[in-house]
Amino acid sequence: MSKINVVCPHCGGVNAIPLKESYTKAACGHCKNSLLDTKPLSVDVSSFDRLMLNDERLILADFWAPWCGPCKSMAPSFEEAARSFPLKAQFIKINTEEVQQLGSRFGIRSIPTVIAFKNNHIVDQFSGALPTPQIIAFVKKHL
Repeated sequence: MSKINVVCPHCGGVNAIPLKESYTKAACGHCKNSLLDTKPLSVDVSSFDRLMLNDERLILADFWAPWCGPCKSMAPSFEEAARSFPLKAQFIKINTEEVQQLGSRFGIRSIPTVIAFKNNHIVDQFSGALPTPQIIAFVKKHL
C-alpha cells in the first residue's frame, strides 16, 4: 500500500500514513493528536520550511495581513474550504507583517495571495479574495 508523509499540525512530527481516498481517523504517531484537524496553521519561516520539506500533500498558503480588508473577508472562506480536505491538503496562513521573509521569498505584491505547493514547488496561485466554492474548486484542480 502506498504511503504519504504528513506533518502533524500539533507537534510537527512527520507521519507516514496509508494513502486512501478518505479518512475517518488518523492519529499522530508522536503526540497522538488527530491528524484530521483542518484548521489552517499559522506558520513562521521554520515551520513553513519543515512543511515544504516533509509534507507530501498539497499545501495552500494564504499570504495575508491584519490590516487588509479583503484578507479578513476571505479568512472564513479559507477556513471553511479547509474543512473539505482532511488529510488531502494542508491550509496554512502567513502573516506578511510578521513573516516578511516568506512574502519576499515568493514575491508577494498584493494580498490576499494564495499559493498552492506540491512537493516543494509552486503549482498555481491566485490573488484577491475568493468565496468558499471557488477556493474548493481551486484545490480540487490540483489534488
